[in-house]
Amino acid sequence: MAKFAVLGMGGFGIALSVMLNKFGHDIVIWSPFEDELNAVKKDGENKHKLPGVKLDKKIKLTSDVTCVSGCEIALLGIPTEFMRSTVRLIAPYLSDKAVVLSTSKGLEVGSNKRMSEVIKEELPSVPAVILSGPSHAEEVGIGMPTTVAVSSADMRRAEYIQKVFGNSDFRVYVNDDLIGCELGGSLKNVIALCAGICSGMGYGDNTIAALMTRGVTEIARLGVALGGRLETFAGLTGIGDLIVTCTSLHSRNRRAGVLIGQGLSPDEAVKQVGTVEGYSCAKAAYELSKEHNVVMPITEQCYNVIVNGLDPKAALKNLMRRPNANEVERIWTN
Repeated sequence: MAKFAVLGMGGFGIALSVMLNKFGHDIVIWSPFEDELNAVKKDGENKHKLPGVKLDKKIKLTSDVTCVSGCEIALLGIPTEFMRSTVRLIAPYLSDKAVVLSTSKGLEVGSNKRMSEVIKEELPSVPAVILSGPSHAEEVGIGMPTTVAVSSADMRRAEYIQKVFGNSDFRVYVNDDLIGCELGGSLKNVIALCAGICSGMGYGDNTIAALMTRGVTEIARLGVALGGRLETFAGLTGIGDLIVTCTSLHSRNRRAGVLIGQGLSPDEAVKQVGTVEGYSCAKAAYELSKEHNVVMPITEQCYNVIVNGLDPKAALKNLMRRPNANEVERIWTN
């Protein structure tokens, strides 16, 4: 059994903690917010982020960051905007032998870097493992069968995570395409935000299916341009994660999109829903598409809605009126 330090009191970190505790692992959860910790200790659950999922009393809670000392696995379950500062905070206490596992799906605002790149800059001697795939916390936390993929620049560490995490509730595949796994898990949030916008405007299954299908196409375009492999985007961290995030009521990206489609401003929608990685990732993806000369029409229209205030109905018309193209692309330009 492994000794875990789980950084962050978000829903997925809690869900994984509950699951790992169930299968005999030693878990401590860290949060810098004493009020949050006290509320969870009192209620036995995080009523704000993962209501109904109870934490066993064996799971320890702390605000002392030195809890990472001696841990075998440091699990980073935090929003991407706080990744760098959190890794920098734990760096003095973390053993070089520890495995750093990130479950955050997104790109760093400003640098547009993947989380493994951010972690490497702060922890040069500790290659990160990335966990991604269709895995809503609400379902992981109650033991619903879930399958994910893990990847790393050091695949021995990914295989270690596969061995430690695998159980009758949670199946883990390894995938040596680190870039593809990270980009699939990050960019699908943009498409899910758009799916929510379409739902909020009252459009139905035809529209959402088209959006998802063409969405994974442009995700793959950028992913391949940045060094990922095409087949990865047909797997768990590509189309798998895209499906669940675009269609599930658990999806914060989708929920925020619904509010935008109903007329709320993007900023207000994010304020109501909480962490919405697709909101910031749309800007990063748009900038990367321009930098690498990759055509991403859905992402571009999402950017225009979020950043430039374009009416979502106008954005959809722009997509529907694009020049005719061949669906089966041989060159990533259509």
